[in-house]
Amino acid sequence: MNAHLEDDIFDDHRPPPSSRRERRVHGPSPKRGRTVVAVVIAAVLVLAAVVFAFGSLRSLIPSGGEDYADYEGPGSGQVEVTVEEGQSGSDIASTLTDAGVVASAGAFIQEANADPDKAAKIQPGVYQLKEEMKASDAFAWLADNANRIAEGLTIQEGLWRSEIYQKLSESTEIPVEDYEAAESSDELELPAEADGKVEGWLFPSTYEFEKDATAVQQLNTMIGKTVEELEKIGLPREDWERTLTVASIVEGESGAADRGKVARVVENRLEQTDGPTVGKLQMDSTVHYIYQERGKAGTTDEMRADQSPYNTYVHQGLPPGPINNPGAAAIEAAADPEEGDWLFFVTVDPSSGETKFTASPEEHEQNRQEFEQWCSENQDSC
Repeated sequence: MNAHLEDDIFDDHRPPPSSRRERRVHGPSPKRGRTVVAVVIAAVLVLAAVVFAFGSLRSLIPSGGEDYADYEGPGSGQVEVTVEEGQSGSDIASTLTDAGVVASAGAFIQEANADPDKAAKIQPGVYQLKEEMKASDAFAWLADNANRIAEGLTIQEGLWRSEIYQKLSESTEIPVEDYEAAESSDELELPAEADGKVEGWLFPSTYEFEKDATAVQQLNTMIGKTVEELEKIGLPREDWERTLTVASIVEGESGAADRGKVARVVENRLEQTDGPTVGKLQMDSTVHYIYQERGKAGTTDEMRADQSPYNTYVHQGLPPGPINNPGAAAIEAAADPEEGDWLFFVTVDPSSGETKFTASPEEHEQNRQEFEQWCSENQDSC
């Protein structure tokens, strides 16, 4: 569970119980005058102890402004409650109270304080509870992850926005056309740096949308997560779109182990406009994007000759924008590429992901022949 949830629910701010101390006097018996003084001091100490004890006890007793009311349970009817990502413990307790599930926030928080290990298991999601439940029952229900009725929709890294809209539609039953229309909505919170293009800004993650969330609201949530990632790594706003474009190529071309190297190849090729690649990225992923084609490791001569501005075999520099929606690792690799002089890479065995990098055109040709050999043995995948 979120750290601040644990802070709010689990921390018990009551003072520690006081302990008694015995005062022992060693030595000869005091004289009479000292006895009177000792009696007076003892009386004062007793009075102070009573006052202190009362004060400590009072701190454990709910004041008039605190409410620990509880229902007898077991409750009746049905009510859906959503635990949001980032909610604090008091937020959850208030949500339960407002929904009529528990009688008071205090009763729920007391249960959580009594079992912080169980409280830490509460996860964001949608839960179906009863009205007027005993606080202990509501707490136990939320702490059991099996009781979530919405497990969330996972958007994988590297999907095109058309694929994301299809997955969203299948999960929410909102037509794909509504997501497409949302792109031009005045309510869409797309940064100006995106230049009106949603592709690249739909952050891959697991989402649990409210049942009444509109297509625009769902896209805004995903766009917001992309902005959070860009801000987290400290990128200037003017670099956002370029970084996402490079990251999308990295996502489309590499596995986890090679992201930093592929990002470096992109930058090296962009910088060396008079080198062997004359400033062309020559990335198959950009061609697959044009044709919206999945499942093929390579491209044909005809495909590579396409005049689309996204075709990096034909045009120098980066494509006009992202070619998919990259995840955090690809974004970070694009923002901080691995050091190296590579200009070429080939995934010589797409089934295993084995990829070879080089700065030499001759060595690259040898590597390319390895890939061609693999294709001859796996024609359905090339």
